[in-house]
Amino acid sequence: MLILGVKKRINNMKVLTQSVNFKADKELIDFIEKKIGGLEKFHDKIVDVEVFLKVQKTSDKENKNSDIKINIPGNEIVVKKTAKTFEECITRSVDSLKRQLEKSKEKEKEH
Repeated sequence: MLILGVKKRINNMKVLTQSVNFKADKELIDFIEKKIGGLEKFHDKIVDVEVFLKVQKTSDKENKNSDIKINIPGNEIVVKKTAKTFEECITRSVDSLKRQLEKSKEKEKEH
């Protein structure tokens, strides 16, 4: 199994992107970093983000998987998506993460 990783700091977050069994190209990494970077608008205390990309060995056209884990103080949010493209996986994941980060921030304000 081949795992390739890219670490980068985006704003105040550490972002680790790992691809399993394939090499993610620069355009995909840039796309991920842009989408992930936008999450700080929804929660200002994101410590780090881990993005795992994997191609499933299947005949199904929806064989691209993404797992995104966000660490914020006192909480961890994980979203897993499958789609035809990694861009679609990331976009759906980020949309889900935005909603979850807003809920988390609201809970923090209540306490």
